[in-house]
Amino acid sequence: MSPGVLENIQRAVREEGLDGWLFCNFRHRDKLADELLERPGGLANSRFWFYAVPARGEPEGLVHAIEADHLDGLPGAKKSYVSREDLLRSLAPWAGKRWGVHVSENLSAVSYLDAGTWAVLGSAGLVLVSAAGLIQRRKGLLDREGLASHERTAAALYGVVETVWDFVRAAHGGNRTIYEGDLRQIMEDEFLRLGLTRDHPPLAAAGRHSSNPHYDFSGGGAAIQKGDVIQLDLWAKEKAPAAIYADISWAGFFGPEPGEEAERIFGDLVRAREETLRFIEAALGVGKRVTGAEADLQCRSLLIAGGYGGAIKHRTGHGIDTECHGAGVNIDAVEFPDTRPLLEGSCFSLEPGIYLADYGFRTEVDVYISGGAPHVSGAGAQKEGRQFKLLRC
Repeated sequence: MSPGVLENIQRAVREEGLDGWLFCNFRHRDKLADELLERPGGLANSRFWFYAVPARGEPEGLVHAIEADHLDGLPGAKKSYVSREDLLRSLAPWAGKRWGVHVSENLSAVSYLDAGTWAVLGSAGLVLVSAAGLIQRRKGLLDREGLASHERTAAALYGVVETVWDFVRAAHGGNRTIYEGDLRQIMEDEFLRLGLTRDHPPLAAAGRHSSNPHYDFSGGGAAIQKGDVIQLDLWAKEKAPAAIYADISWAGFFGPEPGEEAERIFGDLVRAREETLRFIEAALGVGKRVTGAEADLQCRSLLIAGGYGGAIKHRTGHGIDTECHGAGVNIDAVEFPDTRPLLEGSCFSLEPGIYLADYGFRTEVDVYISGGAPHVSGAGAQKEGRQFKLLRC
């Protein structure tokens, strides 16, 4: 375990008002436990191990006798067990205390503890609560280096969008046929040139395909027709181990003028995004903690009031850290309702979408909390810093 990790874990426990954080794993099913404790993924894990970190004092480990060295390198004493009776006796000293564990009724992305193990721990007298807030404090809040990594990548992604649209504009002016796959390939080539990596190819969707938020294709994709809406969604990070993702979505029109309806719809979408940003800023400005669910409801209510209730297919945003969909607060009141507050260092997307039968729009910016205020990532990358109007040819 790296220096300072234990201290930071215990600080998170105290900030959440718990007695401790109980980590456990079996067959490496809980990747967060391995990551947060810096456990090598190649170790055998054919039996459960437990590692209890109290708010103060020395941690304790509990391992099976045939994997007695599994927690070596972590601070604190280690005990071993063989039978189920041994296990229950060894858990007894932790009874009556409130332990954060990796379970959540709402947040599937941080819920790894199985129901059977929950029952065993409960029968041993442990009081179990969700560690979602702890996970956010240890993984979902960016430090200065993390924010710098995120900002560099956000600025780079804005540049990638400009490169893609220069190609689109030139193709339209030259009356050349282009395909969705052409746009995806430009983004992939730019990632390679810029030294960026990603977990999945970026999205390039035209026409009706833009109404599918997770549209994907193999091969070259569909030909882009004049008059098509084009939706781009791209995310990446630097190749360093602790690099932080950036994730943006831009929309455009394969033609000189998109028409009044498309302009109006996209304008309403942008206004909802910006009003949500102002809502967060105003609340933080008076010392109020805003939850991800509250921010989502703000954006969602504006779109519903505008008559778009039936065209909303997803939450307003997600947490961002070393993973594109990270462990921090999601801007979500309906899919995976997130009542965790936006804390200093939180990084998240604001990406409302309106999806109609013939086309759809999503406009996504990344935001982080620094100095008690929200900041749009990559804002210095270009004049406006974020999309307010549809791109056009």
